[in-house]
Amino acid sequence: MKYKTLNANKTYLVTGAAGFIGYYLSKKLLEQGCHVIGIDNVNDYYDVNLKHTRLEQLKPFDKFTFIKGDISDKGTIINIFEEYKPNIVVNLAAQAGVRYSIENPDVYIQSNVIGFYHILEACRHYPVDHLVYASSSSVYGSNKKIPFEETDFVDNPVSLYASTKKSNELMAHTYSHLYKIPATGLRFFTVYGPMGRPDMAYFGFTDKYFANEPIKIFNNGDFENDLYRDFTYIDDIVEGIERLLSNPPEGEVQHELFNIGNNNPEKLMTFIETLEKCLSTSLAREVQFEKVFEPIKPGDVAATYASTDLLQKAVGFKPETSIEEGLQKFADWYVEYYKKK
Repeated sequence: MKYKTLNANKTYLVTGAAGFIGYYLSKKLLEQGCHVIGIDNVNDYYDVNLKHTRLEQLKPFDKFTFIKGDISDKGTIINIFEEYKPNIVVNLAAQAGVRYSIENPDVYIQSNVIGFYHILEACRHYPVDHLVYASSSSVYGSNKKIPFEETDFVDNPVSLYASTKKSNELMAHTYSHLYKIPATGLRFFTVYGPMGRPDMAYFGFTDKYFANEPIKIFNNGDFENDLYRDFTYIDDIVEGIERLLSNPPEGEVQHELFNIGNNNPEKLMTFIETLEKCLSTSLAREVQFEKVFEPIKPGDVAATYASTDLLQKAVGFKPETSIEEGLQKFADWYVEYYKKK
């Protein structure tokens, strides 16, 4: 397997650096001696304290520069490119969340479409070695064929969030074609782990348990046809990104797409039972969630399942952290961070 390893002499721009994936990627790059410029608008879509905690852990690194700003402000982006001349750009800034996009469409267009356009324009005028950007497994919509492969037809998104991510892929392809920008899109599959996003189900379930409230499960209580999710542990996501950074696409159009998923979908109920067990271990007492079953929500899909063959072929890596291991690390962190012992 021939692929180039990380180059610590390059300058990396990470957008969304106070976010879940942005924080972990920035930390890993900094630990390897890279110069990282982080930008984030630190919005209040979820608990801002968690974002500040992540940033506090990046501050001690000498080679970390943080800029509070928004990628939807073109001037801010151009100034960063002019001043720091990043070699490699990782665009992780985006308004996340499928359900939130149904109620608040404006913020998705601002951040995910206009913001990404500004990143592309900056890469056009200040050429970079590689632009890596976050797409999402949501682009597969309600595809019936599984596992999802990068060559699948993805023209039927079922949420505005998914539409914005699909548009990112199209925009990046066009800019690669017209302006020779080497670009790689990453379709992430349900990322979880310590210091994760509180709007994600596993985090919300844990919050509800400690608030003595029931958890809502949107599968109609149908255990035979339960929702399946390809849950991917944060370390696996970061490892996949890191391996791709120094390996831009080649060929006539320098644009590629990769799934980063666990290639091992779990029933939602299995995931919930595993979380109960992991919290029981962390707390040294039995934990059981009170459960309320409701119909599936608009924009949700029945199953996500990543084929990771392309990623493995390109950089010799396949995510493999089990939900037992990943959720135990989350549970231990949660109990410690929120002092729930």
